[in-house]
Amino acid sequence: MRGNPVKQRLLAGERVFGTMVFELVSAGLPAVLHSAGCDYVLYDMEHSGISMAEMKVQLAACRGLGLVPIVRPSAKTYEQVSLLLDLGAMGLMLQKVESVEEAAEIVRWTRYPPQGVRGAMFGGAHDDYAGGDIADKIREVHARTLVLAMIETAAGVEQVERIMAVDGIDGAHLGQFDLSLSLEIPGQTAAPQIAAAVDRMLAACRASGKFAACMAPSVDIGLDWMAQGFRMVSYSYVIGLLQGQLSSGLARLRG
Repeated sequence: MRGNPVKQRLLAGERVFGTMVFELVSAGLPAVLHSAGCDYVLYDMEHSGISMAEMKVQLAACRGLGLVPIVRPSAKTYEQVSLLLDLGAMGLMLQKVESVEEAAEIVRWTRYPPQGVRGAMFGGAHDDYAGGDIADKIREVHARTLVLAMIETAAGVEQVERIMAVDGIDGAHLGQFDLSLSLEIPGQTAAPQIAAAVDRMLAACRASGKFAACMAPSVDIGLDWMAQGFRMVSYSYVIGLLQGQLSSGLARLRG
């Protein structure tokens, strides 16, 4: 079975880079992102309307590229998590994690018995339609699956130390925009309250030997967050990148 080089590099203390995808899921997109230098791609089903059928095509297209696909499901449920893993997702980012109990349950969804409750289906997309020893496959799947807990509410920040201490949660992903709403400072992602939450999240990751992830809307913000300790950095999102470059180019042509 394929391993997960992104998870391996993060566990080794390295940095990895990618971008986020919301709506523009053409068959050629993974190859474009890989050619641009992405280590991983993070698909957002929660806010985009991407269907499971579309995700299956994207996950298949990532397979031969060495591009690691990570997915935020449309709902935080066992059914969504287990299906996405069966379709070939190599990582999951779960939204609005707010308690140690919730974090532990999410981990159980990603593990086969006795460590968890994931249903068994082998010889399919997630193990490349191949045969092999089931016990070996289970060990390899558990080792490669990346589980990110999104810290994007005031309640999540208050529990971040306990959440990061849960075995099987690999890292914390900052959700700065939702966090600004939760803190009643909508859109003020540079506010001191956000900075304090970031500091607490980073400290919790360091204390538990986990990594911190973020979506940086600009290069400058990304460099600043990397200096603070973020090691998994998504540079913007595909819609924003396309819109920004197109807008800039058209403005120059018209000017």
